[in-house]
Amino acid sequence: MQLRKERNRISRSEMGALAREESALGKIAFLFPGQGAQKVGMGRGLHESLPAAKQLYDRAAAILGYDLAKLCFEGPSDVLDSTIYSQPALFVTSLAALELLRTESPDVVQACEGTAGLSLGEYTAMVFAGIINFEEGLMAVQQRGAAMQESADATPGGMVTILGLDRAQVEALCQEARQGEILEIANLLCPGTIVVSGTNGACLRAAELAPMRGAQKAVPLAVAGAFHTEIMRPADRRCAEALSKVSMHAPRIPVVFNVDAQPHADPEEIRGLMVQQIINPVRWEDSMRYLLAEGFDKFYEIGPGRVLRGLLRRIDRKLDCQSMDV
Repeated sequence: MQLRKERNRISRSEMGALAREESALGKIAFLFPGQGAQKVGMGRGLHESLPAAKQLYDRAAAILGYDLAKLCFEGPSDVLDSTIYSQPALFVTSLAALELLRTESPDVVQACEGTAGLSLGEYTAMVFAGIINFEEGLMAVQQRGAAMQESADATPGGMVTILGLDRAQVEALCQEARQGEILEIANLLCPGTIVVSGTNGACLRAAELAPMRGAQKAVPLAVAGAFHTEIMRPADRRCAEALSKVSMHAPRIPVVFNVDAQPHADPEEIRGLMVQQIINPVRWEDSMRYLLAEGFDKFYEIGPGRVLRGLLRRIDRKLDCQSMDV
């Protein structure tokens, strides 16, 4: 009984340190992918073999009013890739992948001490951290996807990945290519990989100018709009309205947020950050460097694709990152 009382006095961080010492798992963080990671067929194996995953897809169908599982498994890809569908699809499939890890390696899930998600993936991270629940999170994601699609339809735009330039060089490129239109840095992913976002004309000029300004390559992305810029401004208000109806709680483990690459515990602060995220750059590299500075040395990318693993390796090739690609 005395041992139990003493253990109850140990802080969560001390418990995490004890768990690492006992299991030699390292200090673990979970990373959740964002829009663009979706692919036809994702999650099918989980749906067929893991009851907990099937239950998530069934619950999603009841909330969304359409068969999300069928869309994920069969497509067509042009429908799955649309913002209004891809965001709920990735949210649910990433949580299904988490259920697989929970089944196969419960000690890893129990030992996880921090998390982050890229753009949309931040909602998945918040579910895992206990800030929001699955049902309300999915409804907020559905509203987010619809609002962003509506903004994209109102002002056609796109995104371009610039490889081989630093932030100052990309900012200069944006200034040159903008020519009175909108063109901004949208994602700071890792050294030498920065995504710009803006109107179609400005994106085209940026892609053409980038190699002449020293970039290794400029890659237009197959996305529906100019995400993380002022073009998404109407969407942020709709997201604020949707999030006002979501119950939020203090996280049980730290979540490093995209807007400022810092963890936050106050639910109202978090609500505001999720609104700001719509029109502000994703500071992914800074978020990863925060986790590294906090001693995290073992990472799991949970959800479709291996993009986040690749970005992490560009920051430090020695880092251990496992992918739960489903």
